[in-house]
Amino acid sequence: ARMNHPFIKKFVEERELTLMLVVDVSGSGLFGSRDQSKRELAAEIASGLAFSAIRNNDKVGLILFSDEVEKFIPPRKGRGHVLRVIREVLFFEPKRRGTNLNAALEFFLRVQSHKAVTVVVSDFITADGSGALPKATQTALRQTNRKHDVVAVQITDRYELQLPALGRLILEDAETGEVLEVNTGNASSRDAFALWQEKQRGELVKQLRSSGIDSIQLRTDEPYGAALGKFFETREKRRLRG
Repeated sequence: ARMNHPFIKKFVEERELTLMLVVDVSGSGLFGSRDQSKRELAAEIASGLAFSAIRNNDKVGLILFSDEVEKFIPPRKGRGHVLRVIREVLFFEPKRRGTNLNAALEFFLRVQSHKAVTVVVSDFITADGSGALPKATQTALRQTNRKHDVVAVQITDRYELQLPALGRLILEDAETGEVLEVNTGNASSRDAFALWQEKQRGELVKQLRSSGIDSIQLRTDEPYGAALGKFFETREKRRLRG
């Protein structure tokens, strides 16, 4: 129901297209401070877009990636095919925990010759935790966007943006297994962390924009229907002006 926005429908219904879903299934997606993990939200969004594509009998394909391509379903038409895509998005169990978006995009460029609307759903967490995309990833995204129409959907959780006041915490990196002790009892430290995270999110948007890529940032603790609808409305208006 939250995907039922008229401009999302227009995005997929007004013209026939190939929709390619490139979804991050790495270990960091398991994190969620409320009822829904980042991976569950990513699956919900990808599934909603796939369902919308059924109405226009469009082709839909899927790449699930960790630090390797875990699953590839070539784009095809048909309700049965799209339902298979949705099942994989919702229930696939990855073999690995790391992240390598570059490898996923390189694979995509090899297997997809015709232009596709390519929705990359990820938390875009980098190996060094800096929040900035590595140069190689920026290059891969730019190259992909030259041939296709890339949309970046960043999924985050509130506790990745603002630390809770819970004193000393022992945290384990879901992708690397690294253990870190963090003192969340200091208000100034929490404020500094929140400011730094906000800066990094803004930097990611700038990096994507410089590559000509539209992006939207969604959170597991906030309704996303209106934000997603407004995002596609803006894209549609820009397309009509162009």
